[in-house]
Formats: sequence, C-alpha cells, structure tokens
Amino acid sequence: MHETGMCDEIVRAVLRRAEGRRVAAVRVRAAVTGHAVDPAVVDQGFRVAAAGTAAEDAQLELVAAPPTMSCHDCGARTPAAGALALVACPRCGGVDVEVVGDTGVVVESITYQSDVLTSEVP
Repeated sequence: MHETGMCDEIVRAVLRRAEGRRVAAVRVRAAVTGHAVDPAVVDQGFRVAAAGTAAEDAQLELVAAPPTMSCHDCGARTPAAGALALVACPRCGGVDVEVVGDTGVVVESITYQSDVLTSEVP
C-alpha cells in the first residue's frame, strides 16, 4: 500500500462529501495485506494532503484490517493476515482461494465542525 497516494485519495473523497463544510474527524477502514500500516505515517500523510483544505484540522481514525479469504477446497473463510494467505489456505493448504469482501480503502464516516456557536446567556 502506498500511504501517500492513499492519503491523497482519502482527502479528495472527504472534500467531495464535505461540500465546503469544515471537517472535524474522519474514520477510514483499509484492507491491508503483506505489511503493517503505520498509523503515524498515514496520519502524517493525511495532514500533508489536507493542508489548506476544509479537512486541515481533522482527526483521522484508521481501522486497518486484513481482507477475508475464501478457500474453495475446504470452505474456510479466514483473514489474509499475510501474503501467504493470499495464495494458500492456512487451514488445508489448498491453493484454490479468492479474496472476498472489501479489499480497498473506505471512508466510513465524516464528522463536521459545528457551524453553530453556543454561548451562555447571562
């Protein structure tokens, strides 16, 4: 996964949905295989991509989870926690496997900053 490109795409998607509103927080789910994603690197990439935009001060919550693999030989459905699980079933060793479910990056939620200022009335 290329974190810089991923962060650019996340910010573009967030800004399209925000329609000019200030963004307070973003929750993103990413299907990850092969290597661990460093949340600090993704956070930094998000901050760089969001600089000067309505998402500039937003907090990023990254949920990294492996995609699910399905084995056609034994029927097992397992998380693809490593590259080997992408080519062979960890349960039976069969190689007739496929990725099922989400395999990309999904913006799960966007929280906007409140446009209404609250103040105490004396």
